[in-house]
Amino acid sequence: MTRRELLSAAAAVITGANYRNYSACLPDYLRGLAEAAYRKRNAVVAKLTTPAAIRERQAWVGETFWKLTGGMPERTPLNARTAGAFERPGYRVEKVVYESRPGLFISANLYIPAAGRPPYPGVLFQMGHTTNGKAGDLYQRCCQGLAQLGYVVLGFDPMGQGERIYYPGATPTQSRLGADEEHTAPGRQMLLFGDTSTRMQVWDSIRSLDYLAAHPLVDPRRLASTGQSGGGTTTMLLAAVDPRLAAAAAACPISENYACAGFNPPGSTDDAEQNFVGSGPLGFDRWDLLYPLAPKPLLVLVSDRDFFGTYSPNYITSGHEEFAKLHKVYETLGHGDRLAWHSTPLPHGLAYDMRLKIYNWFERWLKGVAEPVLEEPPTKPEPDAALWVTESGSVVRSLASETPFTLNRKRVTGNTPVRLDALLGVERAPARAVVLGRASFRNAGIEAIEVASAPGVFVPAWLFQPRQALPSKPLLLLLEPGGRTRWHEGELYDQLAQSGAVVCAPDLRGVGDLTPEFSRGAARHARPHNSDEHWAWASLILGKPLAGQRVTDILALVTALRARPELASRRLVVAAQGALTVPALFAAALEPAIGTLYLSGGLVSFRNLAGTEDYRHPFGNFVPRLLNHTDLPELAARLTPRRVVLAGAVDAAGRRMEASALRAVHSAASNVEVRAEQSWSAEDLLQV
Repeated sequence: MTRRELLSAAAAVITGANYRNYSACLPDYLRGLAEAAYRKRNAVVAKLTTPAAIRERQAWVGETFWKLTGGMPERTPLNARTAGAFERPGYRVEKVVYESRPGLFISANLYIPAAGRPPYPGVLFQMGHTTNGKAGDLYQRCCQGLAQLGYVVLGFDPMGQGERIYYPGATPTQSRLGADEEHTAPGRQMLLFGDTSTRMQVWDSIRSLDYLAAHPLVDPRRLASTGQSGGGTTTMLLAAVDPRLAAAAAACPISENYACAGFNPPGSTDDAEQNFVGSGPLGFDRWDLLYPLAPKPLLVLVSDRDFFGTYSPNYITSGHEEFAKLHKVYETLGHGDRLAWHSTPLPHGLAYDMRLKIYNWFERWLKGVAEPVLEEPPTKPEPDAALWVTESGSVVRSLASETPFTLNRKRVTGNTPVRLDALLGVERAPARAVVLGRASFRNAGIEAIEVASAPGVFVPAWLFQPRQALPSKPLLLLLEPGGRTRWHEGELYDQLAQSGAVVCAPDLRGVGDLTPEFSRGAARHARPHNSDEHWAWASLILGKPLAGQRVTDILALVTALRARPELASRRLVVAAQGALTVPALFAAALEPAIGTLYLSGGLVSFRNLAGTEDYRHPFGNFVPRLLNHTDLPELAARLTPRRVVLAGAVDAAGRRMEASALRAVHSAASNVEVRAEQSWSAEDLLQV
């Protein structure tokens, strides 16, 4: 051969399919949704050029906030009482307790100045995510400092912190979850009924402000809110819905819009209360929370280092951009001087310089004092127990308080009719399978295919076709939470093909080859955020539940497979394992072409999940408001006369269900067959 012929032959050998970077599919899909949300909101904000337009937007923000978070609760009696008190130089501390909802107790400390003349300005101090809540040392210092400067300060324990720990560990005052998860664990369960931990958090703030405003030593016309980290965020939440605030100072809050310029998937997803489910399509975002406060005085304080890992890499840039937009609103209302930004190079925390800025901000705007506070009054944090309202340090143990979990568990599953595809955010479009490559085993031909399921999303799959095709054998669509890994000779896909069945084994969004790539930015932020949990939150915020995205992928595969003439008449069986049994059942409820379902080791029901305190089911399957309309057993029954085989099931804690208990759950469904054991063998799959 000549040299040219050798080079041509080599080129022919290495030429192959141009496979996609599947790990970019889910991030790119969400990036498109975020960009659309960003453009939509910007277009509206750009029109806020008159006071009338601003007032209309402010009203819309309040209405939309309650719509997104579950609705404004009913005001009920606070039943407030004082449980004790102590004196310190310059101030007095009263230990108070009240109910934000019937039976849901809030433990709080009221700091009262020893000098000056009442009525005093009142400050609601909102805690960050310290496990000891109101006893956090830096938070105590700020409350003590404000009291000595002449403010009545109410510092209260947020849900899951301090005396309100709901998931105790070795002792009632130690959480087995940590402050962040104390908010989020019940917050996920609340979503199933259309409720949120956001609503619980802000309602606690509103009722706490009720207590403060009604105090005889407080001037209700001079009320303010401040707090750091999570307390900065709850200050923002309160600013959105309570017009009684005369001023606010939010320190290190999540002051980053979710749908922002240069969106970096999965974005700034963290605690449940800061994630506004369904906000993206509405053009609502975190900085909207501050618009109803305008033109009242607002100070935003940030740590410049927060973008290294506390929040997302866009924390500072998004904050600067959104601050500029809000500043134009303040200027339009004639009070540009009432909005200010302060940053510190120190890490995340309510450091000394931040506290001084807060003191001076309130001195200026609540008391009209021009002389600056140059030094913080003497402060000395008390031991945790010194601030306890209850003897045990736990409102649950001492007062038998309700908890977010117990309140949620009491809800009743609804049956209001709903379009399941709309609830899931499912997209339907013509789909076809593109063959990327071919290979073969002794008894089967193998195709590497991909199916476009949504904009920018391509689902990869193996298609095993038997050499001896038997029309009586099914077309099996196998969904495995570990990805399409059983492709080796003699393994599951090959075994099934040798029997005469056609096998399609795909990866769905977030699974296998479609596992998302890591985001840009600091590793300590990117690593923990590359999880099913955070991709699920991102999807919910942008209006597309991850479970629904996986249903979209399944339906696209079904459409594409049915479009192939040699497969069109085969009986279609969808078989799923573990967590993927949920989207498989949703898909069957939407697609009559799915003839039979085989579900191995799936969740028994979302009702069971809502009633299990220590649940383990992955968040990617949670669908907001699902239990207002239906549940998994009802969906299975509605598939009649199509057959549903349950090869074992687990409860929400991951425990194996007894066959008798599982049969009892499905006793009204004649189409459901219960098998005692989880199985994923060729023999069992072929028996359906």
